[in-house]
Amino acid sequence: MNQKNRAVVVINSGWIFAGDTEQIDTVVGKSVRITNALHVFRWNAIGFGGVIANPKDERVDLRPCDPVEVPLASVIFIVPVKDDWGL
Repeated sequence: MNQKNRAVVVINSGWIFAGDTEQIDTVVGKSVRITNALHVFRWNAIGFGGVIANPKDERVDLRPCDPVEVPLASVIFIVPVKDDWGL
């Protein structure tokens, strides 16, 4: 993940963010920086796979947010998505 890539990032605290991701080194270790960020706030009756397949579905609530930096150790998994995902 050395160059920017659009992805959905699932974090061990239950948060889910999406955006342009890059791995960075910080004073506390490696992190994932998410810019052009969206908070995957909630979805209803569509399932996580449905969110990935169709983020513009009316049952999906995406909320723009400031850039996020997440410690790499807190990331459960990352799902690469298309460059225009959620935009």
